[in-house]
Amino acid sequence: MTLPQQFAETRESFHALAEHVLCAARHRSTGRIGLEVVDGGFATPPFGDDRRTIAVEHGQLVLRAGGQERRAPITTLRAAGELVGIEPGAPSSVFKPTTPCDLDAPLIVDADAAQRLADWYALGDEALRRLTLEIADDQPSGVTLWPEHFDVGIRAGEVNYGVSPGDGQVPEPYLYVGPTGLDLPATDNAFWNQPFGAAVTWESISSVAGALDFFRQGHQHAVG
Repeated sequence: MTLPQQFAETRESFHALAEHVLCAARHRSTGRIGLEVVDGGFATPPFGDDRRTIAVEHGQLVLRAGGQERRAPITTLRAAGELVGIEPGAPSSVFKPTTPCDLDAPLIVDADAAQRLADWYALGDEALRRLTLEIADDQPSGVTLWPEHFDVGIRAGEVNYGVSPGDGQVPEPYLYVGPTGLDLPATDNAFWNQPFGAAVTWESISSVAGALDFFRQGHQHAVG
């Protein structure tokens, strides 16, 4: 599957918004940083007295508060902060930001890349939600989009399961299973194909069922 034009730039722009605007706004109000997948992108859960949400949907920044909605094109972090009413900046006391907080640097958003990212997150999110029902005995955490890594994941027992839009280690979007407490270099199990565990890129995953099957395999290999 060919990456859309300006995919990496769009991913970086969205990651910066997640860290320095969406996560920042939620953290300053609630002390929490987690985001969630929504139709067309990702968003904060409702927070504050007005139950506001801040979202990146279909390549636009959206603020909903007090029954009102405001939308704007994504241009810079400064403009995004003005729309939602905050000074951009990730909560560095909680995590070290991965993206720079350059207020006036242009944020590049390609429409095709934005849609493909949204579709990938939605596919992975649904597969993870189905997985949590199947492995309830492992006491899985809630499905969360973590702004610092920009991945959507859960932790169940001693295993992390998630969906990533790609990073320095695996450039293309991928699913992963990452067990802790397992000596991966010492195992001859071919399923573990990454230093952190196992990954499969979106070229091999075309459906929620396919993603869920990968997570099931990971669960079987990790916990037996």
